[in-house]
Amino acid sequence: MDIFDDEFFAEDTTGERILTVMVPADVDGRADSWLTEQFPEFSRARIQSFIWQKRLTCDGYFVRSSSKPKAGQIYQIVVPPPTPPLPQPEDIPLNIVYEDPHCLVLNKPAGLIVHPAAGHPTGTLVNALLHYCRDLKGIGGEERPGIVHRLDKDTSGLIIIAKNDLAMMGFANLFHDKGVTKIYLALVHGCPDPLEGRIENLVARKPQNRRRVAIVPSGGRIAITNYRVEKKFSATSLIRCQIETGRTHQIRVHMRSLGCPILGDYAYGRPAADKELPVVPTRQMLHATHLSFVHPVTGQPHTFDLPPPEDFMTVLAALT
Repeated sequence: MDIFDDEFFAEDTTGERILTVMVPADVDGRADSWLTEQFPEFSRARIQSFIWQKRLTCDGYFVRSSSKPKAGQIYQIVVPPPTPPLPQPEDIPLNIVYEDPHCLVLNKPAGLIVHPAAGHPTGTLVNALLHYCRDLKGIGGEERPGIVHRLDKDTSGLIIIAKNDLAMMGFANLFHDKGVTKIYLALVHGCPDPLEGRIENLVARKPQNRRRVAIVPSGGRIAITNYRVEKKFSATSLIRCQIETGRTHQIRVHMRSLGCPILGDYAYGRPAADKELPVVPTRQMLHATHLSFVHPVTGQPHTFDLPPPEDFMTVLAALT
């Protein structure tokens, strides 16, 4: 698992621009050079950065710098929003599960965004951390200080924060070496068959909608989720998911791939079926319930278990 790649760094694409151009007849040369002529606001290096970031497609497929435009093809660039200003401290309460001189383990509530992004410049976990830890600024980067991994806005539960560079590097190595055990609880529609299994495939952002992720045959990044049915109800199930990688929306996409999308998931779920539930969920029913690791600085083992919050338990109780 890579640092800053948990479910974790799903970018908020609010404020993106989409530029489209059709290739006329008699065009010679490489795609990056031709696109620079079509969009003079961008340098060739900037166009190449769009290619590397998979923000440039041709007829729906990602483009290589050496590609040559052909008449009738349609190129599309998803231009990211302007870089937001550096986050500032805000007095936002934190639910601290554990703290030492090197790290924090927090209980992140659903609805709290982890770091500022376009459309959400304030009111995030990072803003709260800068207020609580006055010397946190710059740890792991100016825009996301202290953030080792992340949880989606509407996912609740346990999250690790590094308080200094030594801890940041140590946790980066732990995640890379799969030294952090992360377990989630999810309420889903239906019931997986088999009741226990391992999902391993490639995932990537959709070129047509970069706010969503899909399983792809090639060109994506490996995503691995181990799941087990904890309880089966008449039309829903409680699932335990242990992840080996932390890709954007990984569990949400994997549950959908089993035909069992998460209750309340606006992007990958079944909104119509959600409305038929005894209690209609107001967010995706996904909770980070367990963390365990050997502390990268002190060498001490740590295990944290956190039951789901009230809204999750209310939905669960109504299903039984």
